[in-house]
Amino acid sequence: MASRDGLEGLTIGALAADLGVHKSSVHALFGSKEELQLSTLAQARAILIGEVVVPAQSSAVGLPRLHAIGDAWFDYLGSDVFSGGCFLCAASAEMDGRPGRLRDAVESVMREWVGVLAANVEAAIEAKQLRAGVDPAAMAFRLNALGMAANWQRQLFNDRSGIEHARGGWRAELDGFKADQH
Repeated sequence: MASRDGLEGLTIGALAADLGVHKSSVHALFGSKEELQLSTLAQARAILIGEVVVPAQSSAVGLPRLHAIGDAWFDYLGSDVFSGGCFLCAASAEMDGRPGRLRDAVESVMREWVGVLAANVEAAIEAKQLRAGVDPAAMAFRLNALGMAANWQRQLFNDRSGIEHARGGWRAELDGFKADQH
């Protein structure tokens, strides 16, 4: 629901109606709209980790893992894990200018995600697979931007081609900064 209707559209009453249960049953589980939203965000984070991060961990550290993260993320963006597209992409756009615990929680999850990207870039630099002068934070920004744009194009334009464009951009980004192979 939240991927379609936004976090603000996710309410105890709306969820109860969608599930066909009494509002009091949902309220008993979460206690407040904010706790429902925070729980939903935590579940979306767990899904992203399970769909993208964990599968990539079977790849060798460095460029192979960065490629695996990208492939898994683009597969995830192209799937229908969430009916409204990537929950975290949507939540980021929805909550970026709002104060409060929910916005702070979205920020924390997204900082963690970009941190995963940056840490893997650092590992590729340490493995001498990427050039020593690469800025891990800048590369993580660019890699994340590709996925965010792919989700935007899929959702707003109903156009899946952006996923493959972004997949190619991810590869090009990594290939453009490969260390010399002498």
